[in-house]
Amino acid sequence: MTRTKKAPSGIISIEDVAKMAEVSITTVSRVINKKGTVKEKNRVKVANAIKELKFQPSVFAQRLATGKSNVVALIIPRYEGVFYSFYALELIRATGNLCEVFKLDLLLHLTDSHTRNPLNLRGLGGVMFSDIIGTRYQVEEALNSGIPTVIINNYVKDLPVSCIAIDNAGGAENAVNYLISSGHKKIAHISGDVATQAAALRLEGYIQALKKNNIPVKEEYILKTDYSRGQARSAAETLLKMADAPTAVFVASDSMALEVMTLAREMGKNIPTDLSIVGFDDNPSGLYGPVALTTVRQPLIKMAEEGVKELNRLMTLKKGAQPRKIILPTELIIRESCRNL
Repeated sequence: MTRTKKAPSGIISIEDVAKMAEVSITTVSRVINKKGTVKEKNRVKVANAIKELKFQPSVFAQRLATGKSNVVALIIPRYEGVFYSFYALELIRATGNLCEVFKLDLLLHLTDSHTRNPLNLRGLGGVMFSDIIGTRYQVEEALNSGIPTVIINNYVKDLPVSCIAIDNAGGAENAVNYLISSGHKKIAHISGDVATQAAALRLEGYIQALKKNNIPVKEEYILKTDYSRGQARSAAETLLKMADAPTAVFVASDSMALEVMTLAREMGKNIPTDLSIVGFDDNPSGLYGPVALTTVRQPLIKMAEEGVKELNRLMTLKKGAQPRKIILPTELIIRESCRNL
């Protein structure tokens, strides 16, 4: 009399399949991963056991067995209001959309620049860093581990890593040149967090534009913030209460520029009659205020998409793939928030 093997209860493991098929765990693994030679009779026994037990192979285990993974991590620096940030949401959306096209599974990781926590790189096929604020050691860790790595929104010269950045300095310089061509000489700048490469380069572009036009750089006209609307409001109040107040201000982000506009109107100022404002981002919210915001358009979606394309290229080629370094141009979008003096 033939005994029917009883299916185990609870979670089914590869050991249960091996036991029912009366083969080794190695044989089951080879059948699942379609790897190596397996006798036809054993292959059939394993297939029947998998079907009877309704066994679902671990995707992670398969990746370890084949040495390949389609999981990519997007590393974004954690900061207050990150999920309300136009910048972060655009990057996540564009990255997710293109990962789906390339059939890559996206893992989102928020990292704290104040703690030196190592990344868990196990099971990753590639990693994309959005900027490297306090996370350079993680970039180096990924590179040393041989994991395909891409950095976006930061141009890195001294590491053998692919990067896709934006011409922040050039965009800022164009914005300030536009204000100068409109007759403004008293131009202030409300910067973002200069610990970030983007904010530092926008400040650099502002200074370069003034110097090239022989306009003195006034330190009191430069107010540094952390990119928050609260600090933008405080900076705007400081500028507008000056005895020699500026006639124009270049702001490092649209979100902050809109806060400057709000504060100026609360103080009884007219935009752009009393103050001309230029932002940076081309955030759609800049279109719907009382005055449409003149801004520098940065190609966030293209930057994220180019990052995913480059990561997919590195993952496909793996060995011998040379890193690429790309700078994307910006565009000045002229609307209603500036006037000719």
